[in-house]
Amino acid sequence: MPLRTELMAPEFAWRTLRLLNAFRLLYAALLFAMFIYPTTPRLVGEAHPDLFLATVLAAFVWAAVNDFAVNQHWPSVQAQGISQGFFDIGAIVLLTWASGGLGSGVANLLIITVTALAMITSRLRGLAFAALAVLAILGMQAYGLATGVTGAGESTASGLFGGLLMFLALAAGPFARRFAESEALARQRGVDLENLNQLNEYIVQNLRESIVVLDSDDRIRLMNEAAGKYLGIGRGWRGRPVREASERLYQAVRQWREHGSSDPPPPFPSADGATQVAPYFAPIGRPRSGALLIFLEDTSIQSERAQQAKLAALGRLSASIAHEIRNPVGALSHAAQLLGEAENLQDSQQRLTTIIENNATRVSNIVENVLQLSRREQLNPQRVDLVAWAKQFVEEYGGAAGLPAEAVDLEISNAPIEVRMDPGHLYQVATNLCDNALAYGVMAGAAPRIELAIGRRSGTDRPYLEVRDRGPGIPPELAEQVFEPFFRAGTDATQRSGSGLGLFISRELCEVNRATLLYEPRSDGGAIFRIIFADPKRWRT
Repeated sequence: MPLRTELMAPEFAWRTLRLLNAFRLLYAALLFAMFIYPTTPRLVGEAHPDLFLATVLAAFVWAAVNDFAVNQHWPSVQAQGISQGFFDIGAIVLLTWASGGLGSGVANLLIITVTALAMITSRLRGLAFAALAVLAILGMQAYGLATGVTGAGESTASGLFGGLLMFLALAAGPFARRFAESEALARQRGVDLENLNQLNEYIVQNLRESIVVLDSDDRIRLMNEAAGKYLGIGRGWRGRPVREASERLYQAVRQWREHGSSDPPPPFPSADGATQVAPYFAPIGRPRSGALLIFLEDTSIQSERAQQAKLAALGRLSASIAHEIRNPVGALSHAAQLLGEAENLQDSQQRLTTIIENNATRVSNIVENVLQLSRREQLNPQRVDLVAWAKQFVEEYGGAAGLPAEAVDLEISNAPIEVRMDPGHLYQVATNLCDNALAYGVMAGAAPRIELAIGRRSGTDRPYLEVRDRGPGIPPELAEQVFEPFFRAGTDATQRSGSGLGLFISRELCEVNRATLLYEPRSDGGAIFRIIFADPKRWRT
């Protein structure tokens, strides 16, 4: 991020020269208006009208031509100051002479010229301009006395006026230096503020947290890139009403302003539908009615923290489970098998041994799943051609499950599609989702059918894999619990025979591969489990 480390070139001298040029245009116009005013005698220029008019017109022309040069900073401050000083001193003295001398008051225009030039030049040069003006005035007065045009009484006024010009030339220098120092300090403070603003903008844009700042009218004043990604907002957001940017965030803001923290708004889906976003509000200034700082947090991060705690506990238990549970369960299962092979067993006894074997197998599967979770860090992500992989998976899975070819349907869109995931994890997750679709996603009396779909999410271009079924679906009140460990939504013994860890393990395997596993009810009945793979733009090579 480039920062401005140097001040701009001083503009004070050029600005003064521009003002002096504008002053020249102004006094020329004013004197011309006074000259043509119909009165007798004329207000100005009565002594020598032709000289007065010619000098006024020359001032107009000089000011007009010089305006372009000053605005272009040409040729230099020193050259501009000298040329403007000589012209104004000569022109004003001629206008004073044409108007009858110091009594006309025209010579007072020299005060502005001498003071302005003294402010932008050195003290010596400023005194030189003042001395030149004094000599011109005194020369005019001496010529007037010699020709009898002016009286001796104006000599005193000429001397006093010359002293005033010298005093102003001396006083203007220190004043100009203090003014220039103040201007430089103000400019430096402006640069510092601009640098600080750029630094703040850089820090905000690169924060891990996603933040949005709204004013009291719920217009976006600040937002970093992470928040824009969640809300699906590109450039041009500054000053926009939040309702135009995100209706869901607007509703959350309205709810918070009305009810405060006592009734926090629920999470809402991100723009790409891959995550759930929870808003957290921090008022700035007036509570609930003023500006608002909003933190947007991915709920999957919170879930991951909770899951990490669960996994830590499971990991600590996994070693003891392997020795303390697996071996007794194996012995129990073996004993039940031997008992079932005994002669003269009654049907009720045979049924009991079968129950023992089935539950021992179930416990053994739970132990395997728990141990599998403890080994999930063994990750081998690879680039996978999802289209080719899905076709091979459908063929292998249908054959292994003994399903007819029409029982597993594959829908492909936006090919080719490449994802980055551990192939073993992908196969395990897809197999588990298809097993669930066969076990719980088939209506009574209906033929087994599984639908797989692959493609890319609109807007984000993130690849996905969906497993769909036409079963009864999951009750809405239980939808948030389907990925919890040991959760089983079925009501009868057949549906509750699973370990309750399949979806939990599938989501964990997806998350370790930077993918997301989501559940969505099907609008026309059934369930959709969707794997949204990692963003291809953020793959780590």
